[in-house]
Amino acid sequence: MEMPAPDAAVLSRKPRIVARLQEVLPKSSVIHDETETRAYECDALTAYRCPPLAVVLPSSTEEVAAVLRVCHEEGVPVVPRGSGTSLAGGALPTADSVIVGVSKLNRVLEVDYDNRFIRVQSGRTNLSVTGAVEQEDFFYAPDPSSQLACAIAGNIAMNSGGAHCLKYGVTTNNLLGVTMVTMDGRILEIGGAHLDAAGYDLLGVICGSEGQLGIVTEATLRILRKPEGARPVLIGYSSNEVAGACVSDIIKAGVLPVAIEFMDRPCIEATEAFAKAGYPMCEALLIVEVEGSDAEIDEQLGVIKQIARAHDPVELREAQSEDEAKRIWLGRKSAFGAMGQINDYMCLDGTIPVSALPEVLRRIGEMSKDYGLGVANVFHAGDGNMHPLILFDANKPGDLELCEAFGADILKLCVEVGGCLTGEHGVGIEKRDLMVSQFAPQDLEIQMKVKDVFDPDWLLNPAKVFPLKASEGRRRRGLAA
Repeated sequence: MEMPAPDAAVLSRKPRIVARLQEVLPKSSVIHDETETRAYECDALTAYRCPPLAVVLPSSTEEVAAVLRVCHEEGVPVVPRGSGTSLAGGALPTADSVIVGVSKLNRVLEVDYDNRFIRVQSGRTNLSVTGAVEQEDFFYAPDPSSQLACAIAGNIAMNSGGAHCLKYGVTTNNLLGVTMVTMDGRILEIGGAHLDAAGYDLLGVICGSEGQLGIVTEATLRILRKPEGARPVLIGYSSNEVAGACVSDIIKAGVLPVAIEFMDRPCIEATEAFAKAGYPMCEALLIVEVEGSDAEIDEQLGVIKQIARAHDPVELREAQSEDEAKRIWLGRKSAFGAMGQINDYMCLDGTIPVSALPEVLRRIGEMSKDYGLGVANVFHAGDGNMHPLILFDANKPGDLELCEAFGADILKLCVEVGGCLTGEHGVGIEKRDLMVSQFAPQDLEIQMKVKDVFDPDWLLNPAKVFPLKASEGRRRRGLAA
């Protein structure tokens, strides 16, 4: 993956830049030793690495603003970083950039149960938001697989979802307001603790903008009452296509489960060896969970089981206790770690219409044979958010490039059937040069003009989202102005 050449003028000024950063932050919050900066050379897309010029760890919105003012005056690119769990290279630095990490911004600032919101600093982890309110029987709905580690800042940047987004929506559906610092150090308050704000929907622009417009330091999030109960059902099938058809029929029936998760045989085998959840050894597995009172759950599962039986399942298992429910979910929650134990893999993120699941799964299988690389499928089937895991050998010359080409074809297929390049991982560096597959040149131009307004010098999160030639051209013009 090509990255821009570092700005030699910025590199030559490193001592001055570090000294200026140490004037606005405690010296312990400025990391510039080459050995120490290597801890930040990549995110969860570990195939690509580049140590940054420096790393800063501010503790407040005001400190973030002071850092950005210094970087703006010095013409230094800035890479915002939450917890570094991005699977699309969204926090990958350039050699001439300063990483602004928000891990110290982790406090709960306000909780209002009557109006159902919580205000937190953006470095707080996703799961700990629910942890702050669960004693009052509330929860925060978005639940990405990395929720134990991922930060709210990154969730907002990538518009993250999770297993339960089918019912509750993704981050943008649960975000009420943000405090954001622009590249020139201005502090903006957008939205707030109310249903909607007057004027342009700037919150909708910021959520999913991947750190291109500013650095979010605080967020006001919607919290919800916990449901009375929840119950999953496990459904096994003899083929991916049949399982995909079952998902499509459940959605068509008008039933709204809280989650529909899909796993294929390679993933089932890996997770069973790792977690021993008691899954059947079949070609495809669905986990469908519904919520509500016992009567509501029984009614919804009755419809779902009727649809499932029409597709001749090899196993149909409804949880009869909380322990059984946890075991049904155990393998799914262990899937990514389990796959990592047996192979290097690249996790993709594309979204398709649910009705296209059978066709897309079939064509991915055909591509797997053509490329000679294995693929495991585990994803949020209810909203069509696919996460194929392409298996490759990182130590075998040419395998990474082959994996990237395979991944590009899968993502192009998603667009071809009426879907899009990303559901929750974002574009990052992984998909930036595929944006032309989904957007016409005039569409990309309009998107880049939005960035021009917020970041005219194109210093924020360089080499991400937009095709590299276009974004670098914009950055050069901005610096020359």
